[in-house]
Amino acid sequence: MLKQITLAMLATIAAAPALAFEPARPVEFVVTSGPGGGTDNFARTVQSIISKHKLMDASIVVTNKGGGSGAEGFVYAAGHKGDPYKLTFGTNNEYLLPSVAAVPYKAEDLTPVAALALDEFLVWVNGESKVDDIKAFVAAAKAEPKAIQFGGSQSKDTDQILVSTIADATGAEFRYIPFKSGGEAAVQLAGGHIDANVNNPNENRGQWQAGMVKPLCVFRPDRFPKSEPVHDGKGWNDIPTCAEAGLAIDSYRMPRTVWLPAGVDEAAVAFYRDVLKKVSETQEWSDYVAKTSQTSQFMAGDDFKAYQTGDRENVRKVLKREGWLVE
Repeated sequence: MLKQITLAMLATIAAAPALAFEPARPVEFVVTSGPGGGTDNFARTVQSIISKHKLMDASIVVTNKGGGSGAEGFVYAAGHKGDPYKLTFGTNNEYLLPSVAAVPYKAEDLTPVAALALDEFLVWVNGESKVDDIKAFVAAAKAEPKAIQFGGSQSKDTDQILVSTIADATGAEFRYIPFKSGGEAAVQLAGGHIDANVNNPNENRGQWQAGMVKPLCVFRPDRFPKSEPVHDGKGWNDIPTCAEAGLAIDSYRMPRTVWLPAGVDEAAVAFYRDVLKKVSETQEWSDYVAKTSQTSQFMAGDDFKAYQTGDRENVRKVLKREGWLVE
């Protein structure tokens, strides 16, 4: 009888699910950008929503480690293998940086948790430019090869990769001028020091409101949702997609991503994934993506892994063509 009870107890224990993870001490949000950058705003918005809605009991400490285009933060997180208290915020730079630079970490050194939004990219020109559409812009570039100066954030990063993609799709040649940030590229374009940039909506919004820059097209599969006018009676929905305007690039977007170190228990991954999913369903998150003109899209698990695989393959083609690929 005693043996039967013992066997029954063991069977019950074996069938019981593992104890769920819940952080018992402060969680560090590692931000792979400087204060005030897009990734910093992303992480602090998530922190604010978690705190407001009490989505987890543990407190949150935000640490900025943006050196080396974000490599500093990923190296730091990768060095804490198995630590479920290091939640790292970035973009697709997590798995792209090792392809363009000899950084001391591999993409596999971090565990994907989720992506919450997609940043959109547009072609912008100075507000006084005689060019009003992307076809005329490309024609001007072809007429004077390398005369048009495209500004962007960093080199061999998302902005320059997009400019290279535009050149390859059209046969035009541009000069790419790297700046420290999209904000700096916005100022340079508004001042007429460069001819174009591929900034995100939020980076050029103020200059568009003032009529200092104007958008030609957006690299997304459909137009932006309707919104209030931004300048001269036009809002985001009035901007044509690049494909419909005659530039054969259907989509180019950058995910806002969250990672844990490699070796973290699946229960911890599931906990943070659940918290971030709840964040993405709040009104505050909807307000944030509307304000920044991002597209809210929660991805986790196989969906997130499939997105990474496709994005990485597409970008590596550009890197190989340009001779930037680090094997």
